[in-house]
Amino acid sequence: MKGICELCEREDVVLTAHHLTPKEYGGTETAKLCVPCHKQIHALYTNEELASRLYTIERLQHDERIASFIRWIRKQPADRLPKIKKAKRQKR
Repeated sequence: MKGICELCEREDVVLTAHHLTPKEYGGTETAKLCVPCHKQIHALYTNEELASRLYTIERLQHDERIASFIRWIRKQPADRLPKIKKAKRQKR
């Protein structure tokens, strides 16, 4: 299905369903995201981070770790599928 990504707001992109709160934390509400945005979210954040503080599109859009990606992807053509690298996560 194609449409507008709720995170980067690009048009005519292939959309996937992203659970705003991960299913393992009881989430049922989803957002329609393009494939690159969806992959980038899961590369940058743990499910625990998503559940505890990044459970809305607005919170994601204002988080500094993904904001630069959003600015960049907005300039890319709808059919662009960049390679996404997993972020190095620090052990706590």
